[in-house]
Amino acid sequence: MHETTPPPGAAAPVFYALEEQAHGGNPTLFGFWLYLMSDCLLFAALFATFGVLGSNFAAGPSGADLFDLPLVALNTSLLLVSSLTYGFAMLDMARNRTGATLAWLALTGVLGAAFVGFELYEFTHLIREGAPPQRSAFLSSFFALVGTHGLHVTFGIVWLIVLMVQVRRFGLIADNRRRLMCLSLFWHFLDVVWIGVFTFVYLMGSMR
Repeated sequence: MHETTPPPGAAAPVFYALEEQAHGGNPTLFGFWLYLMSDCLLFAALFATFGVLGSNFAAGPSGADLFDLPLVALNTSLLLVSSLTYGFAMLDMARNRTGATLAWLALTGVLGAAFVGFELYEFTHLIREGAPPQRSAFLSSFFALVGTHGLHVTFGIVWLIVLMVQVRRFGLIADNRRRLMCLSLFWHFLDVVWIGVFTFVYLMGSMR
């Protein structure tokens, strides 16, 4: 804490947190980075769990028997393109183009919703094929990792809709710009995680 000269009319010294000064007066963004780091630990634990249990099929189907790589590749493309459209939204935000920003955000949400839809279809198909999470340790770790990522994308879509309402109502004010920046970090983070899932779970898993 740091004591400053009291402003006119103040009865006592005013104390200010040095942390806010250390982070450029924007502790929200710093706190969000801390959240992303905690999410990194969560996904690291899920990847490690899949790495240990991914070969325990319990005489059941393996990834090579279950994974539809063309469908997963299409789903991966949807998420990667959604990251690109979000980038365009941020560019238009910097140019103070509210309408264009909202249009790119809407397209990002549609792509994200399509990604979640394909993921739900995959889960439903696996369960109907007799490969539910409780069938083997491999399937338990698979559903846990992929499902957790899908929940994050779903949360991101809800967050995106809320921000679109805020932007439409109040415009590209400083608070909305900061919130859009935080969601941008979150959305691109999910893209990076999914690339790991696609490579480590689907591509390598289909070889087992």
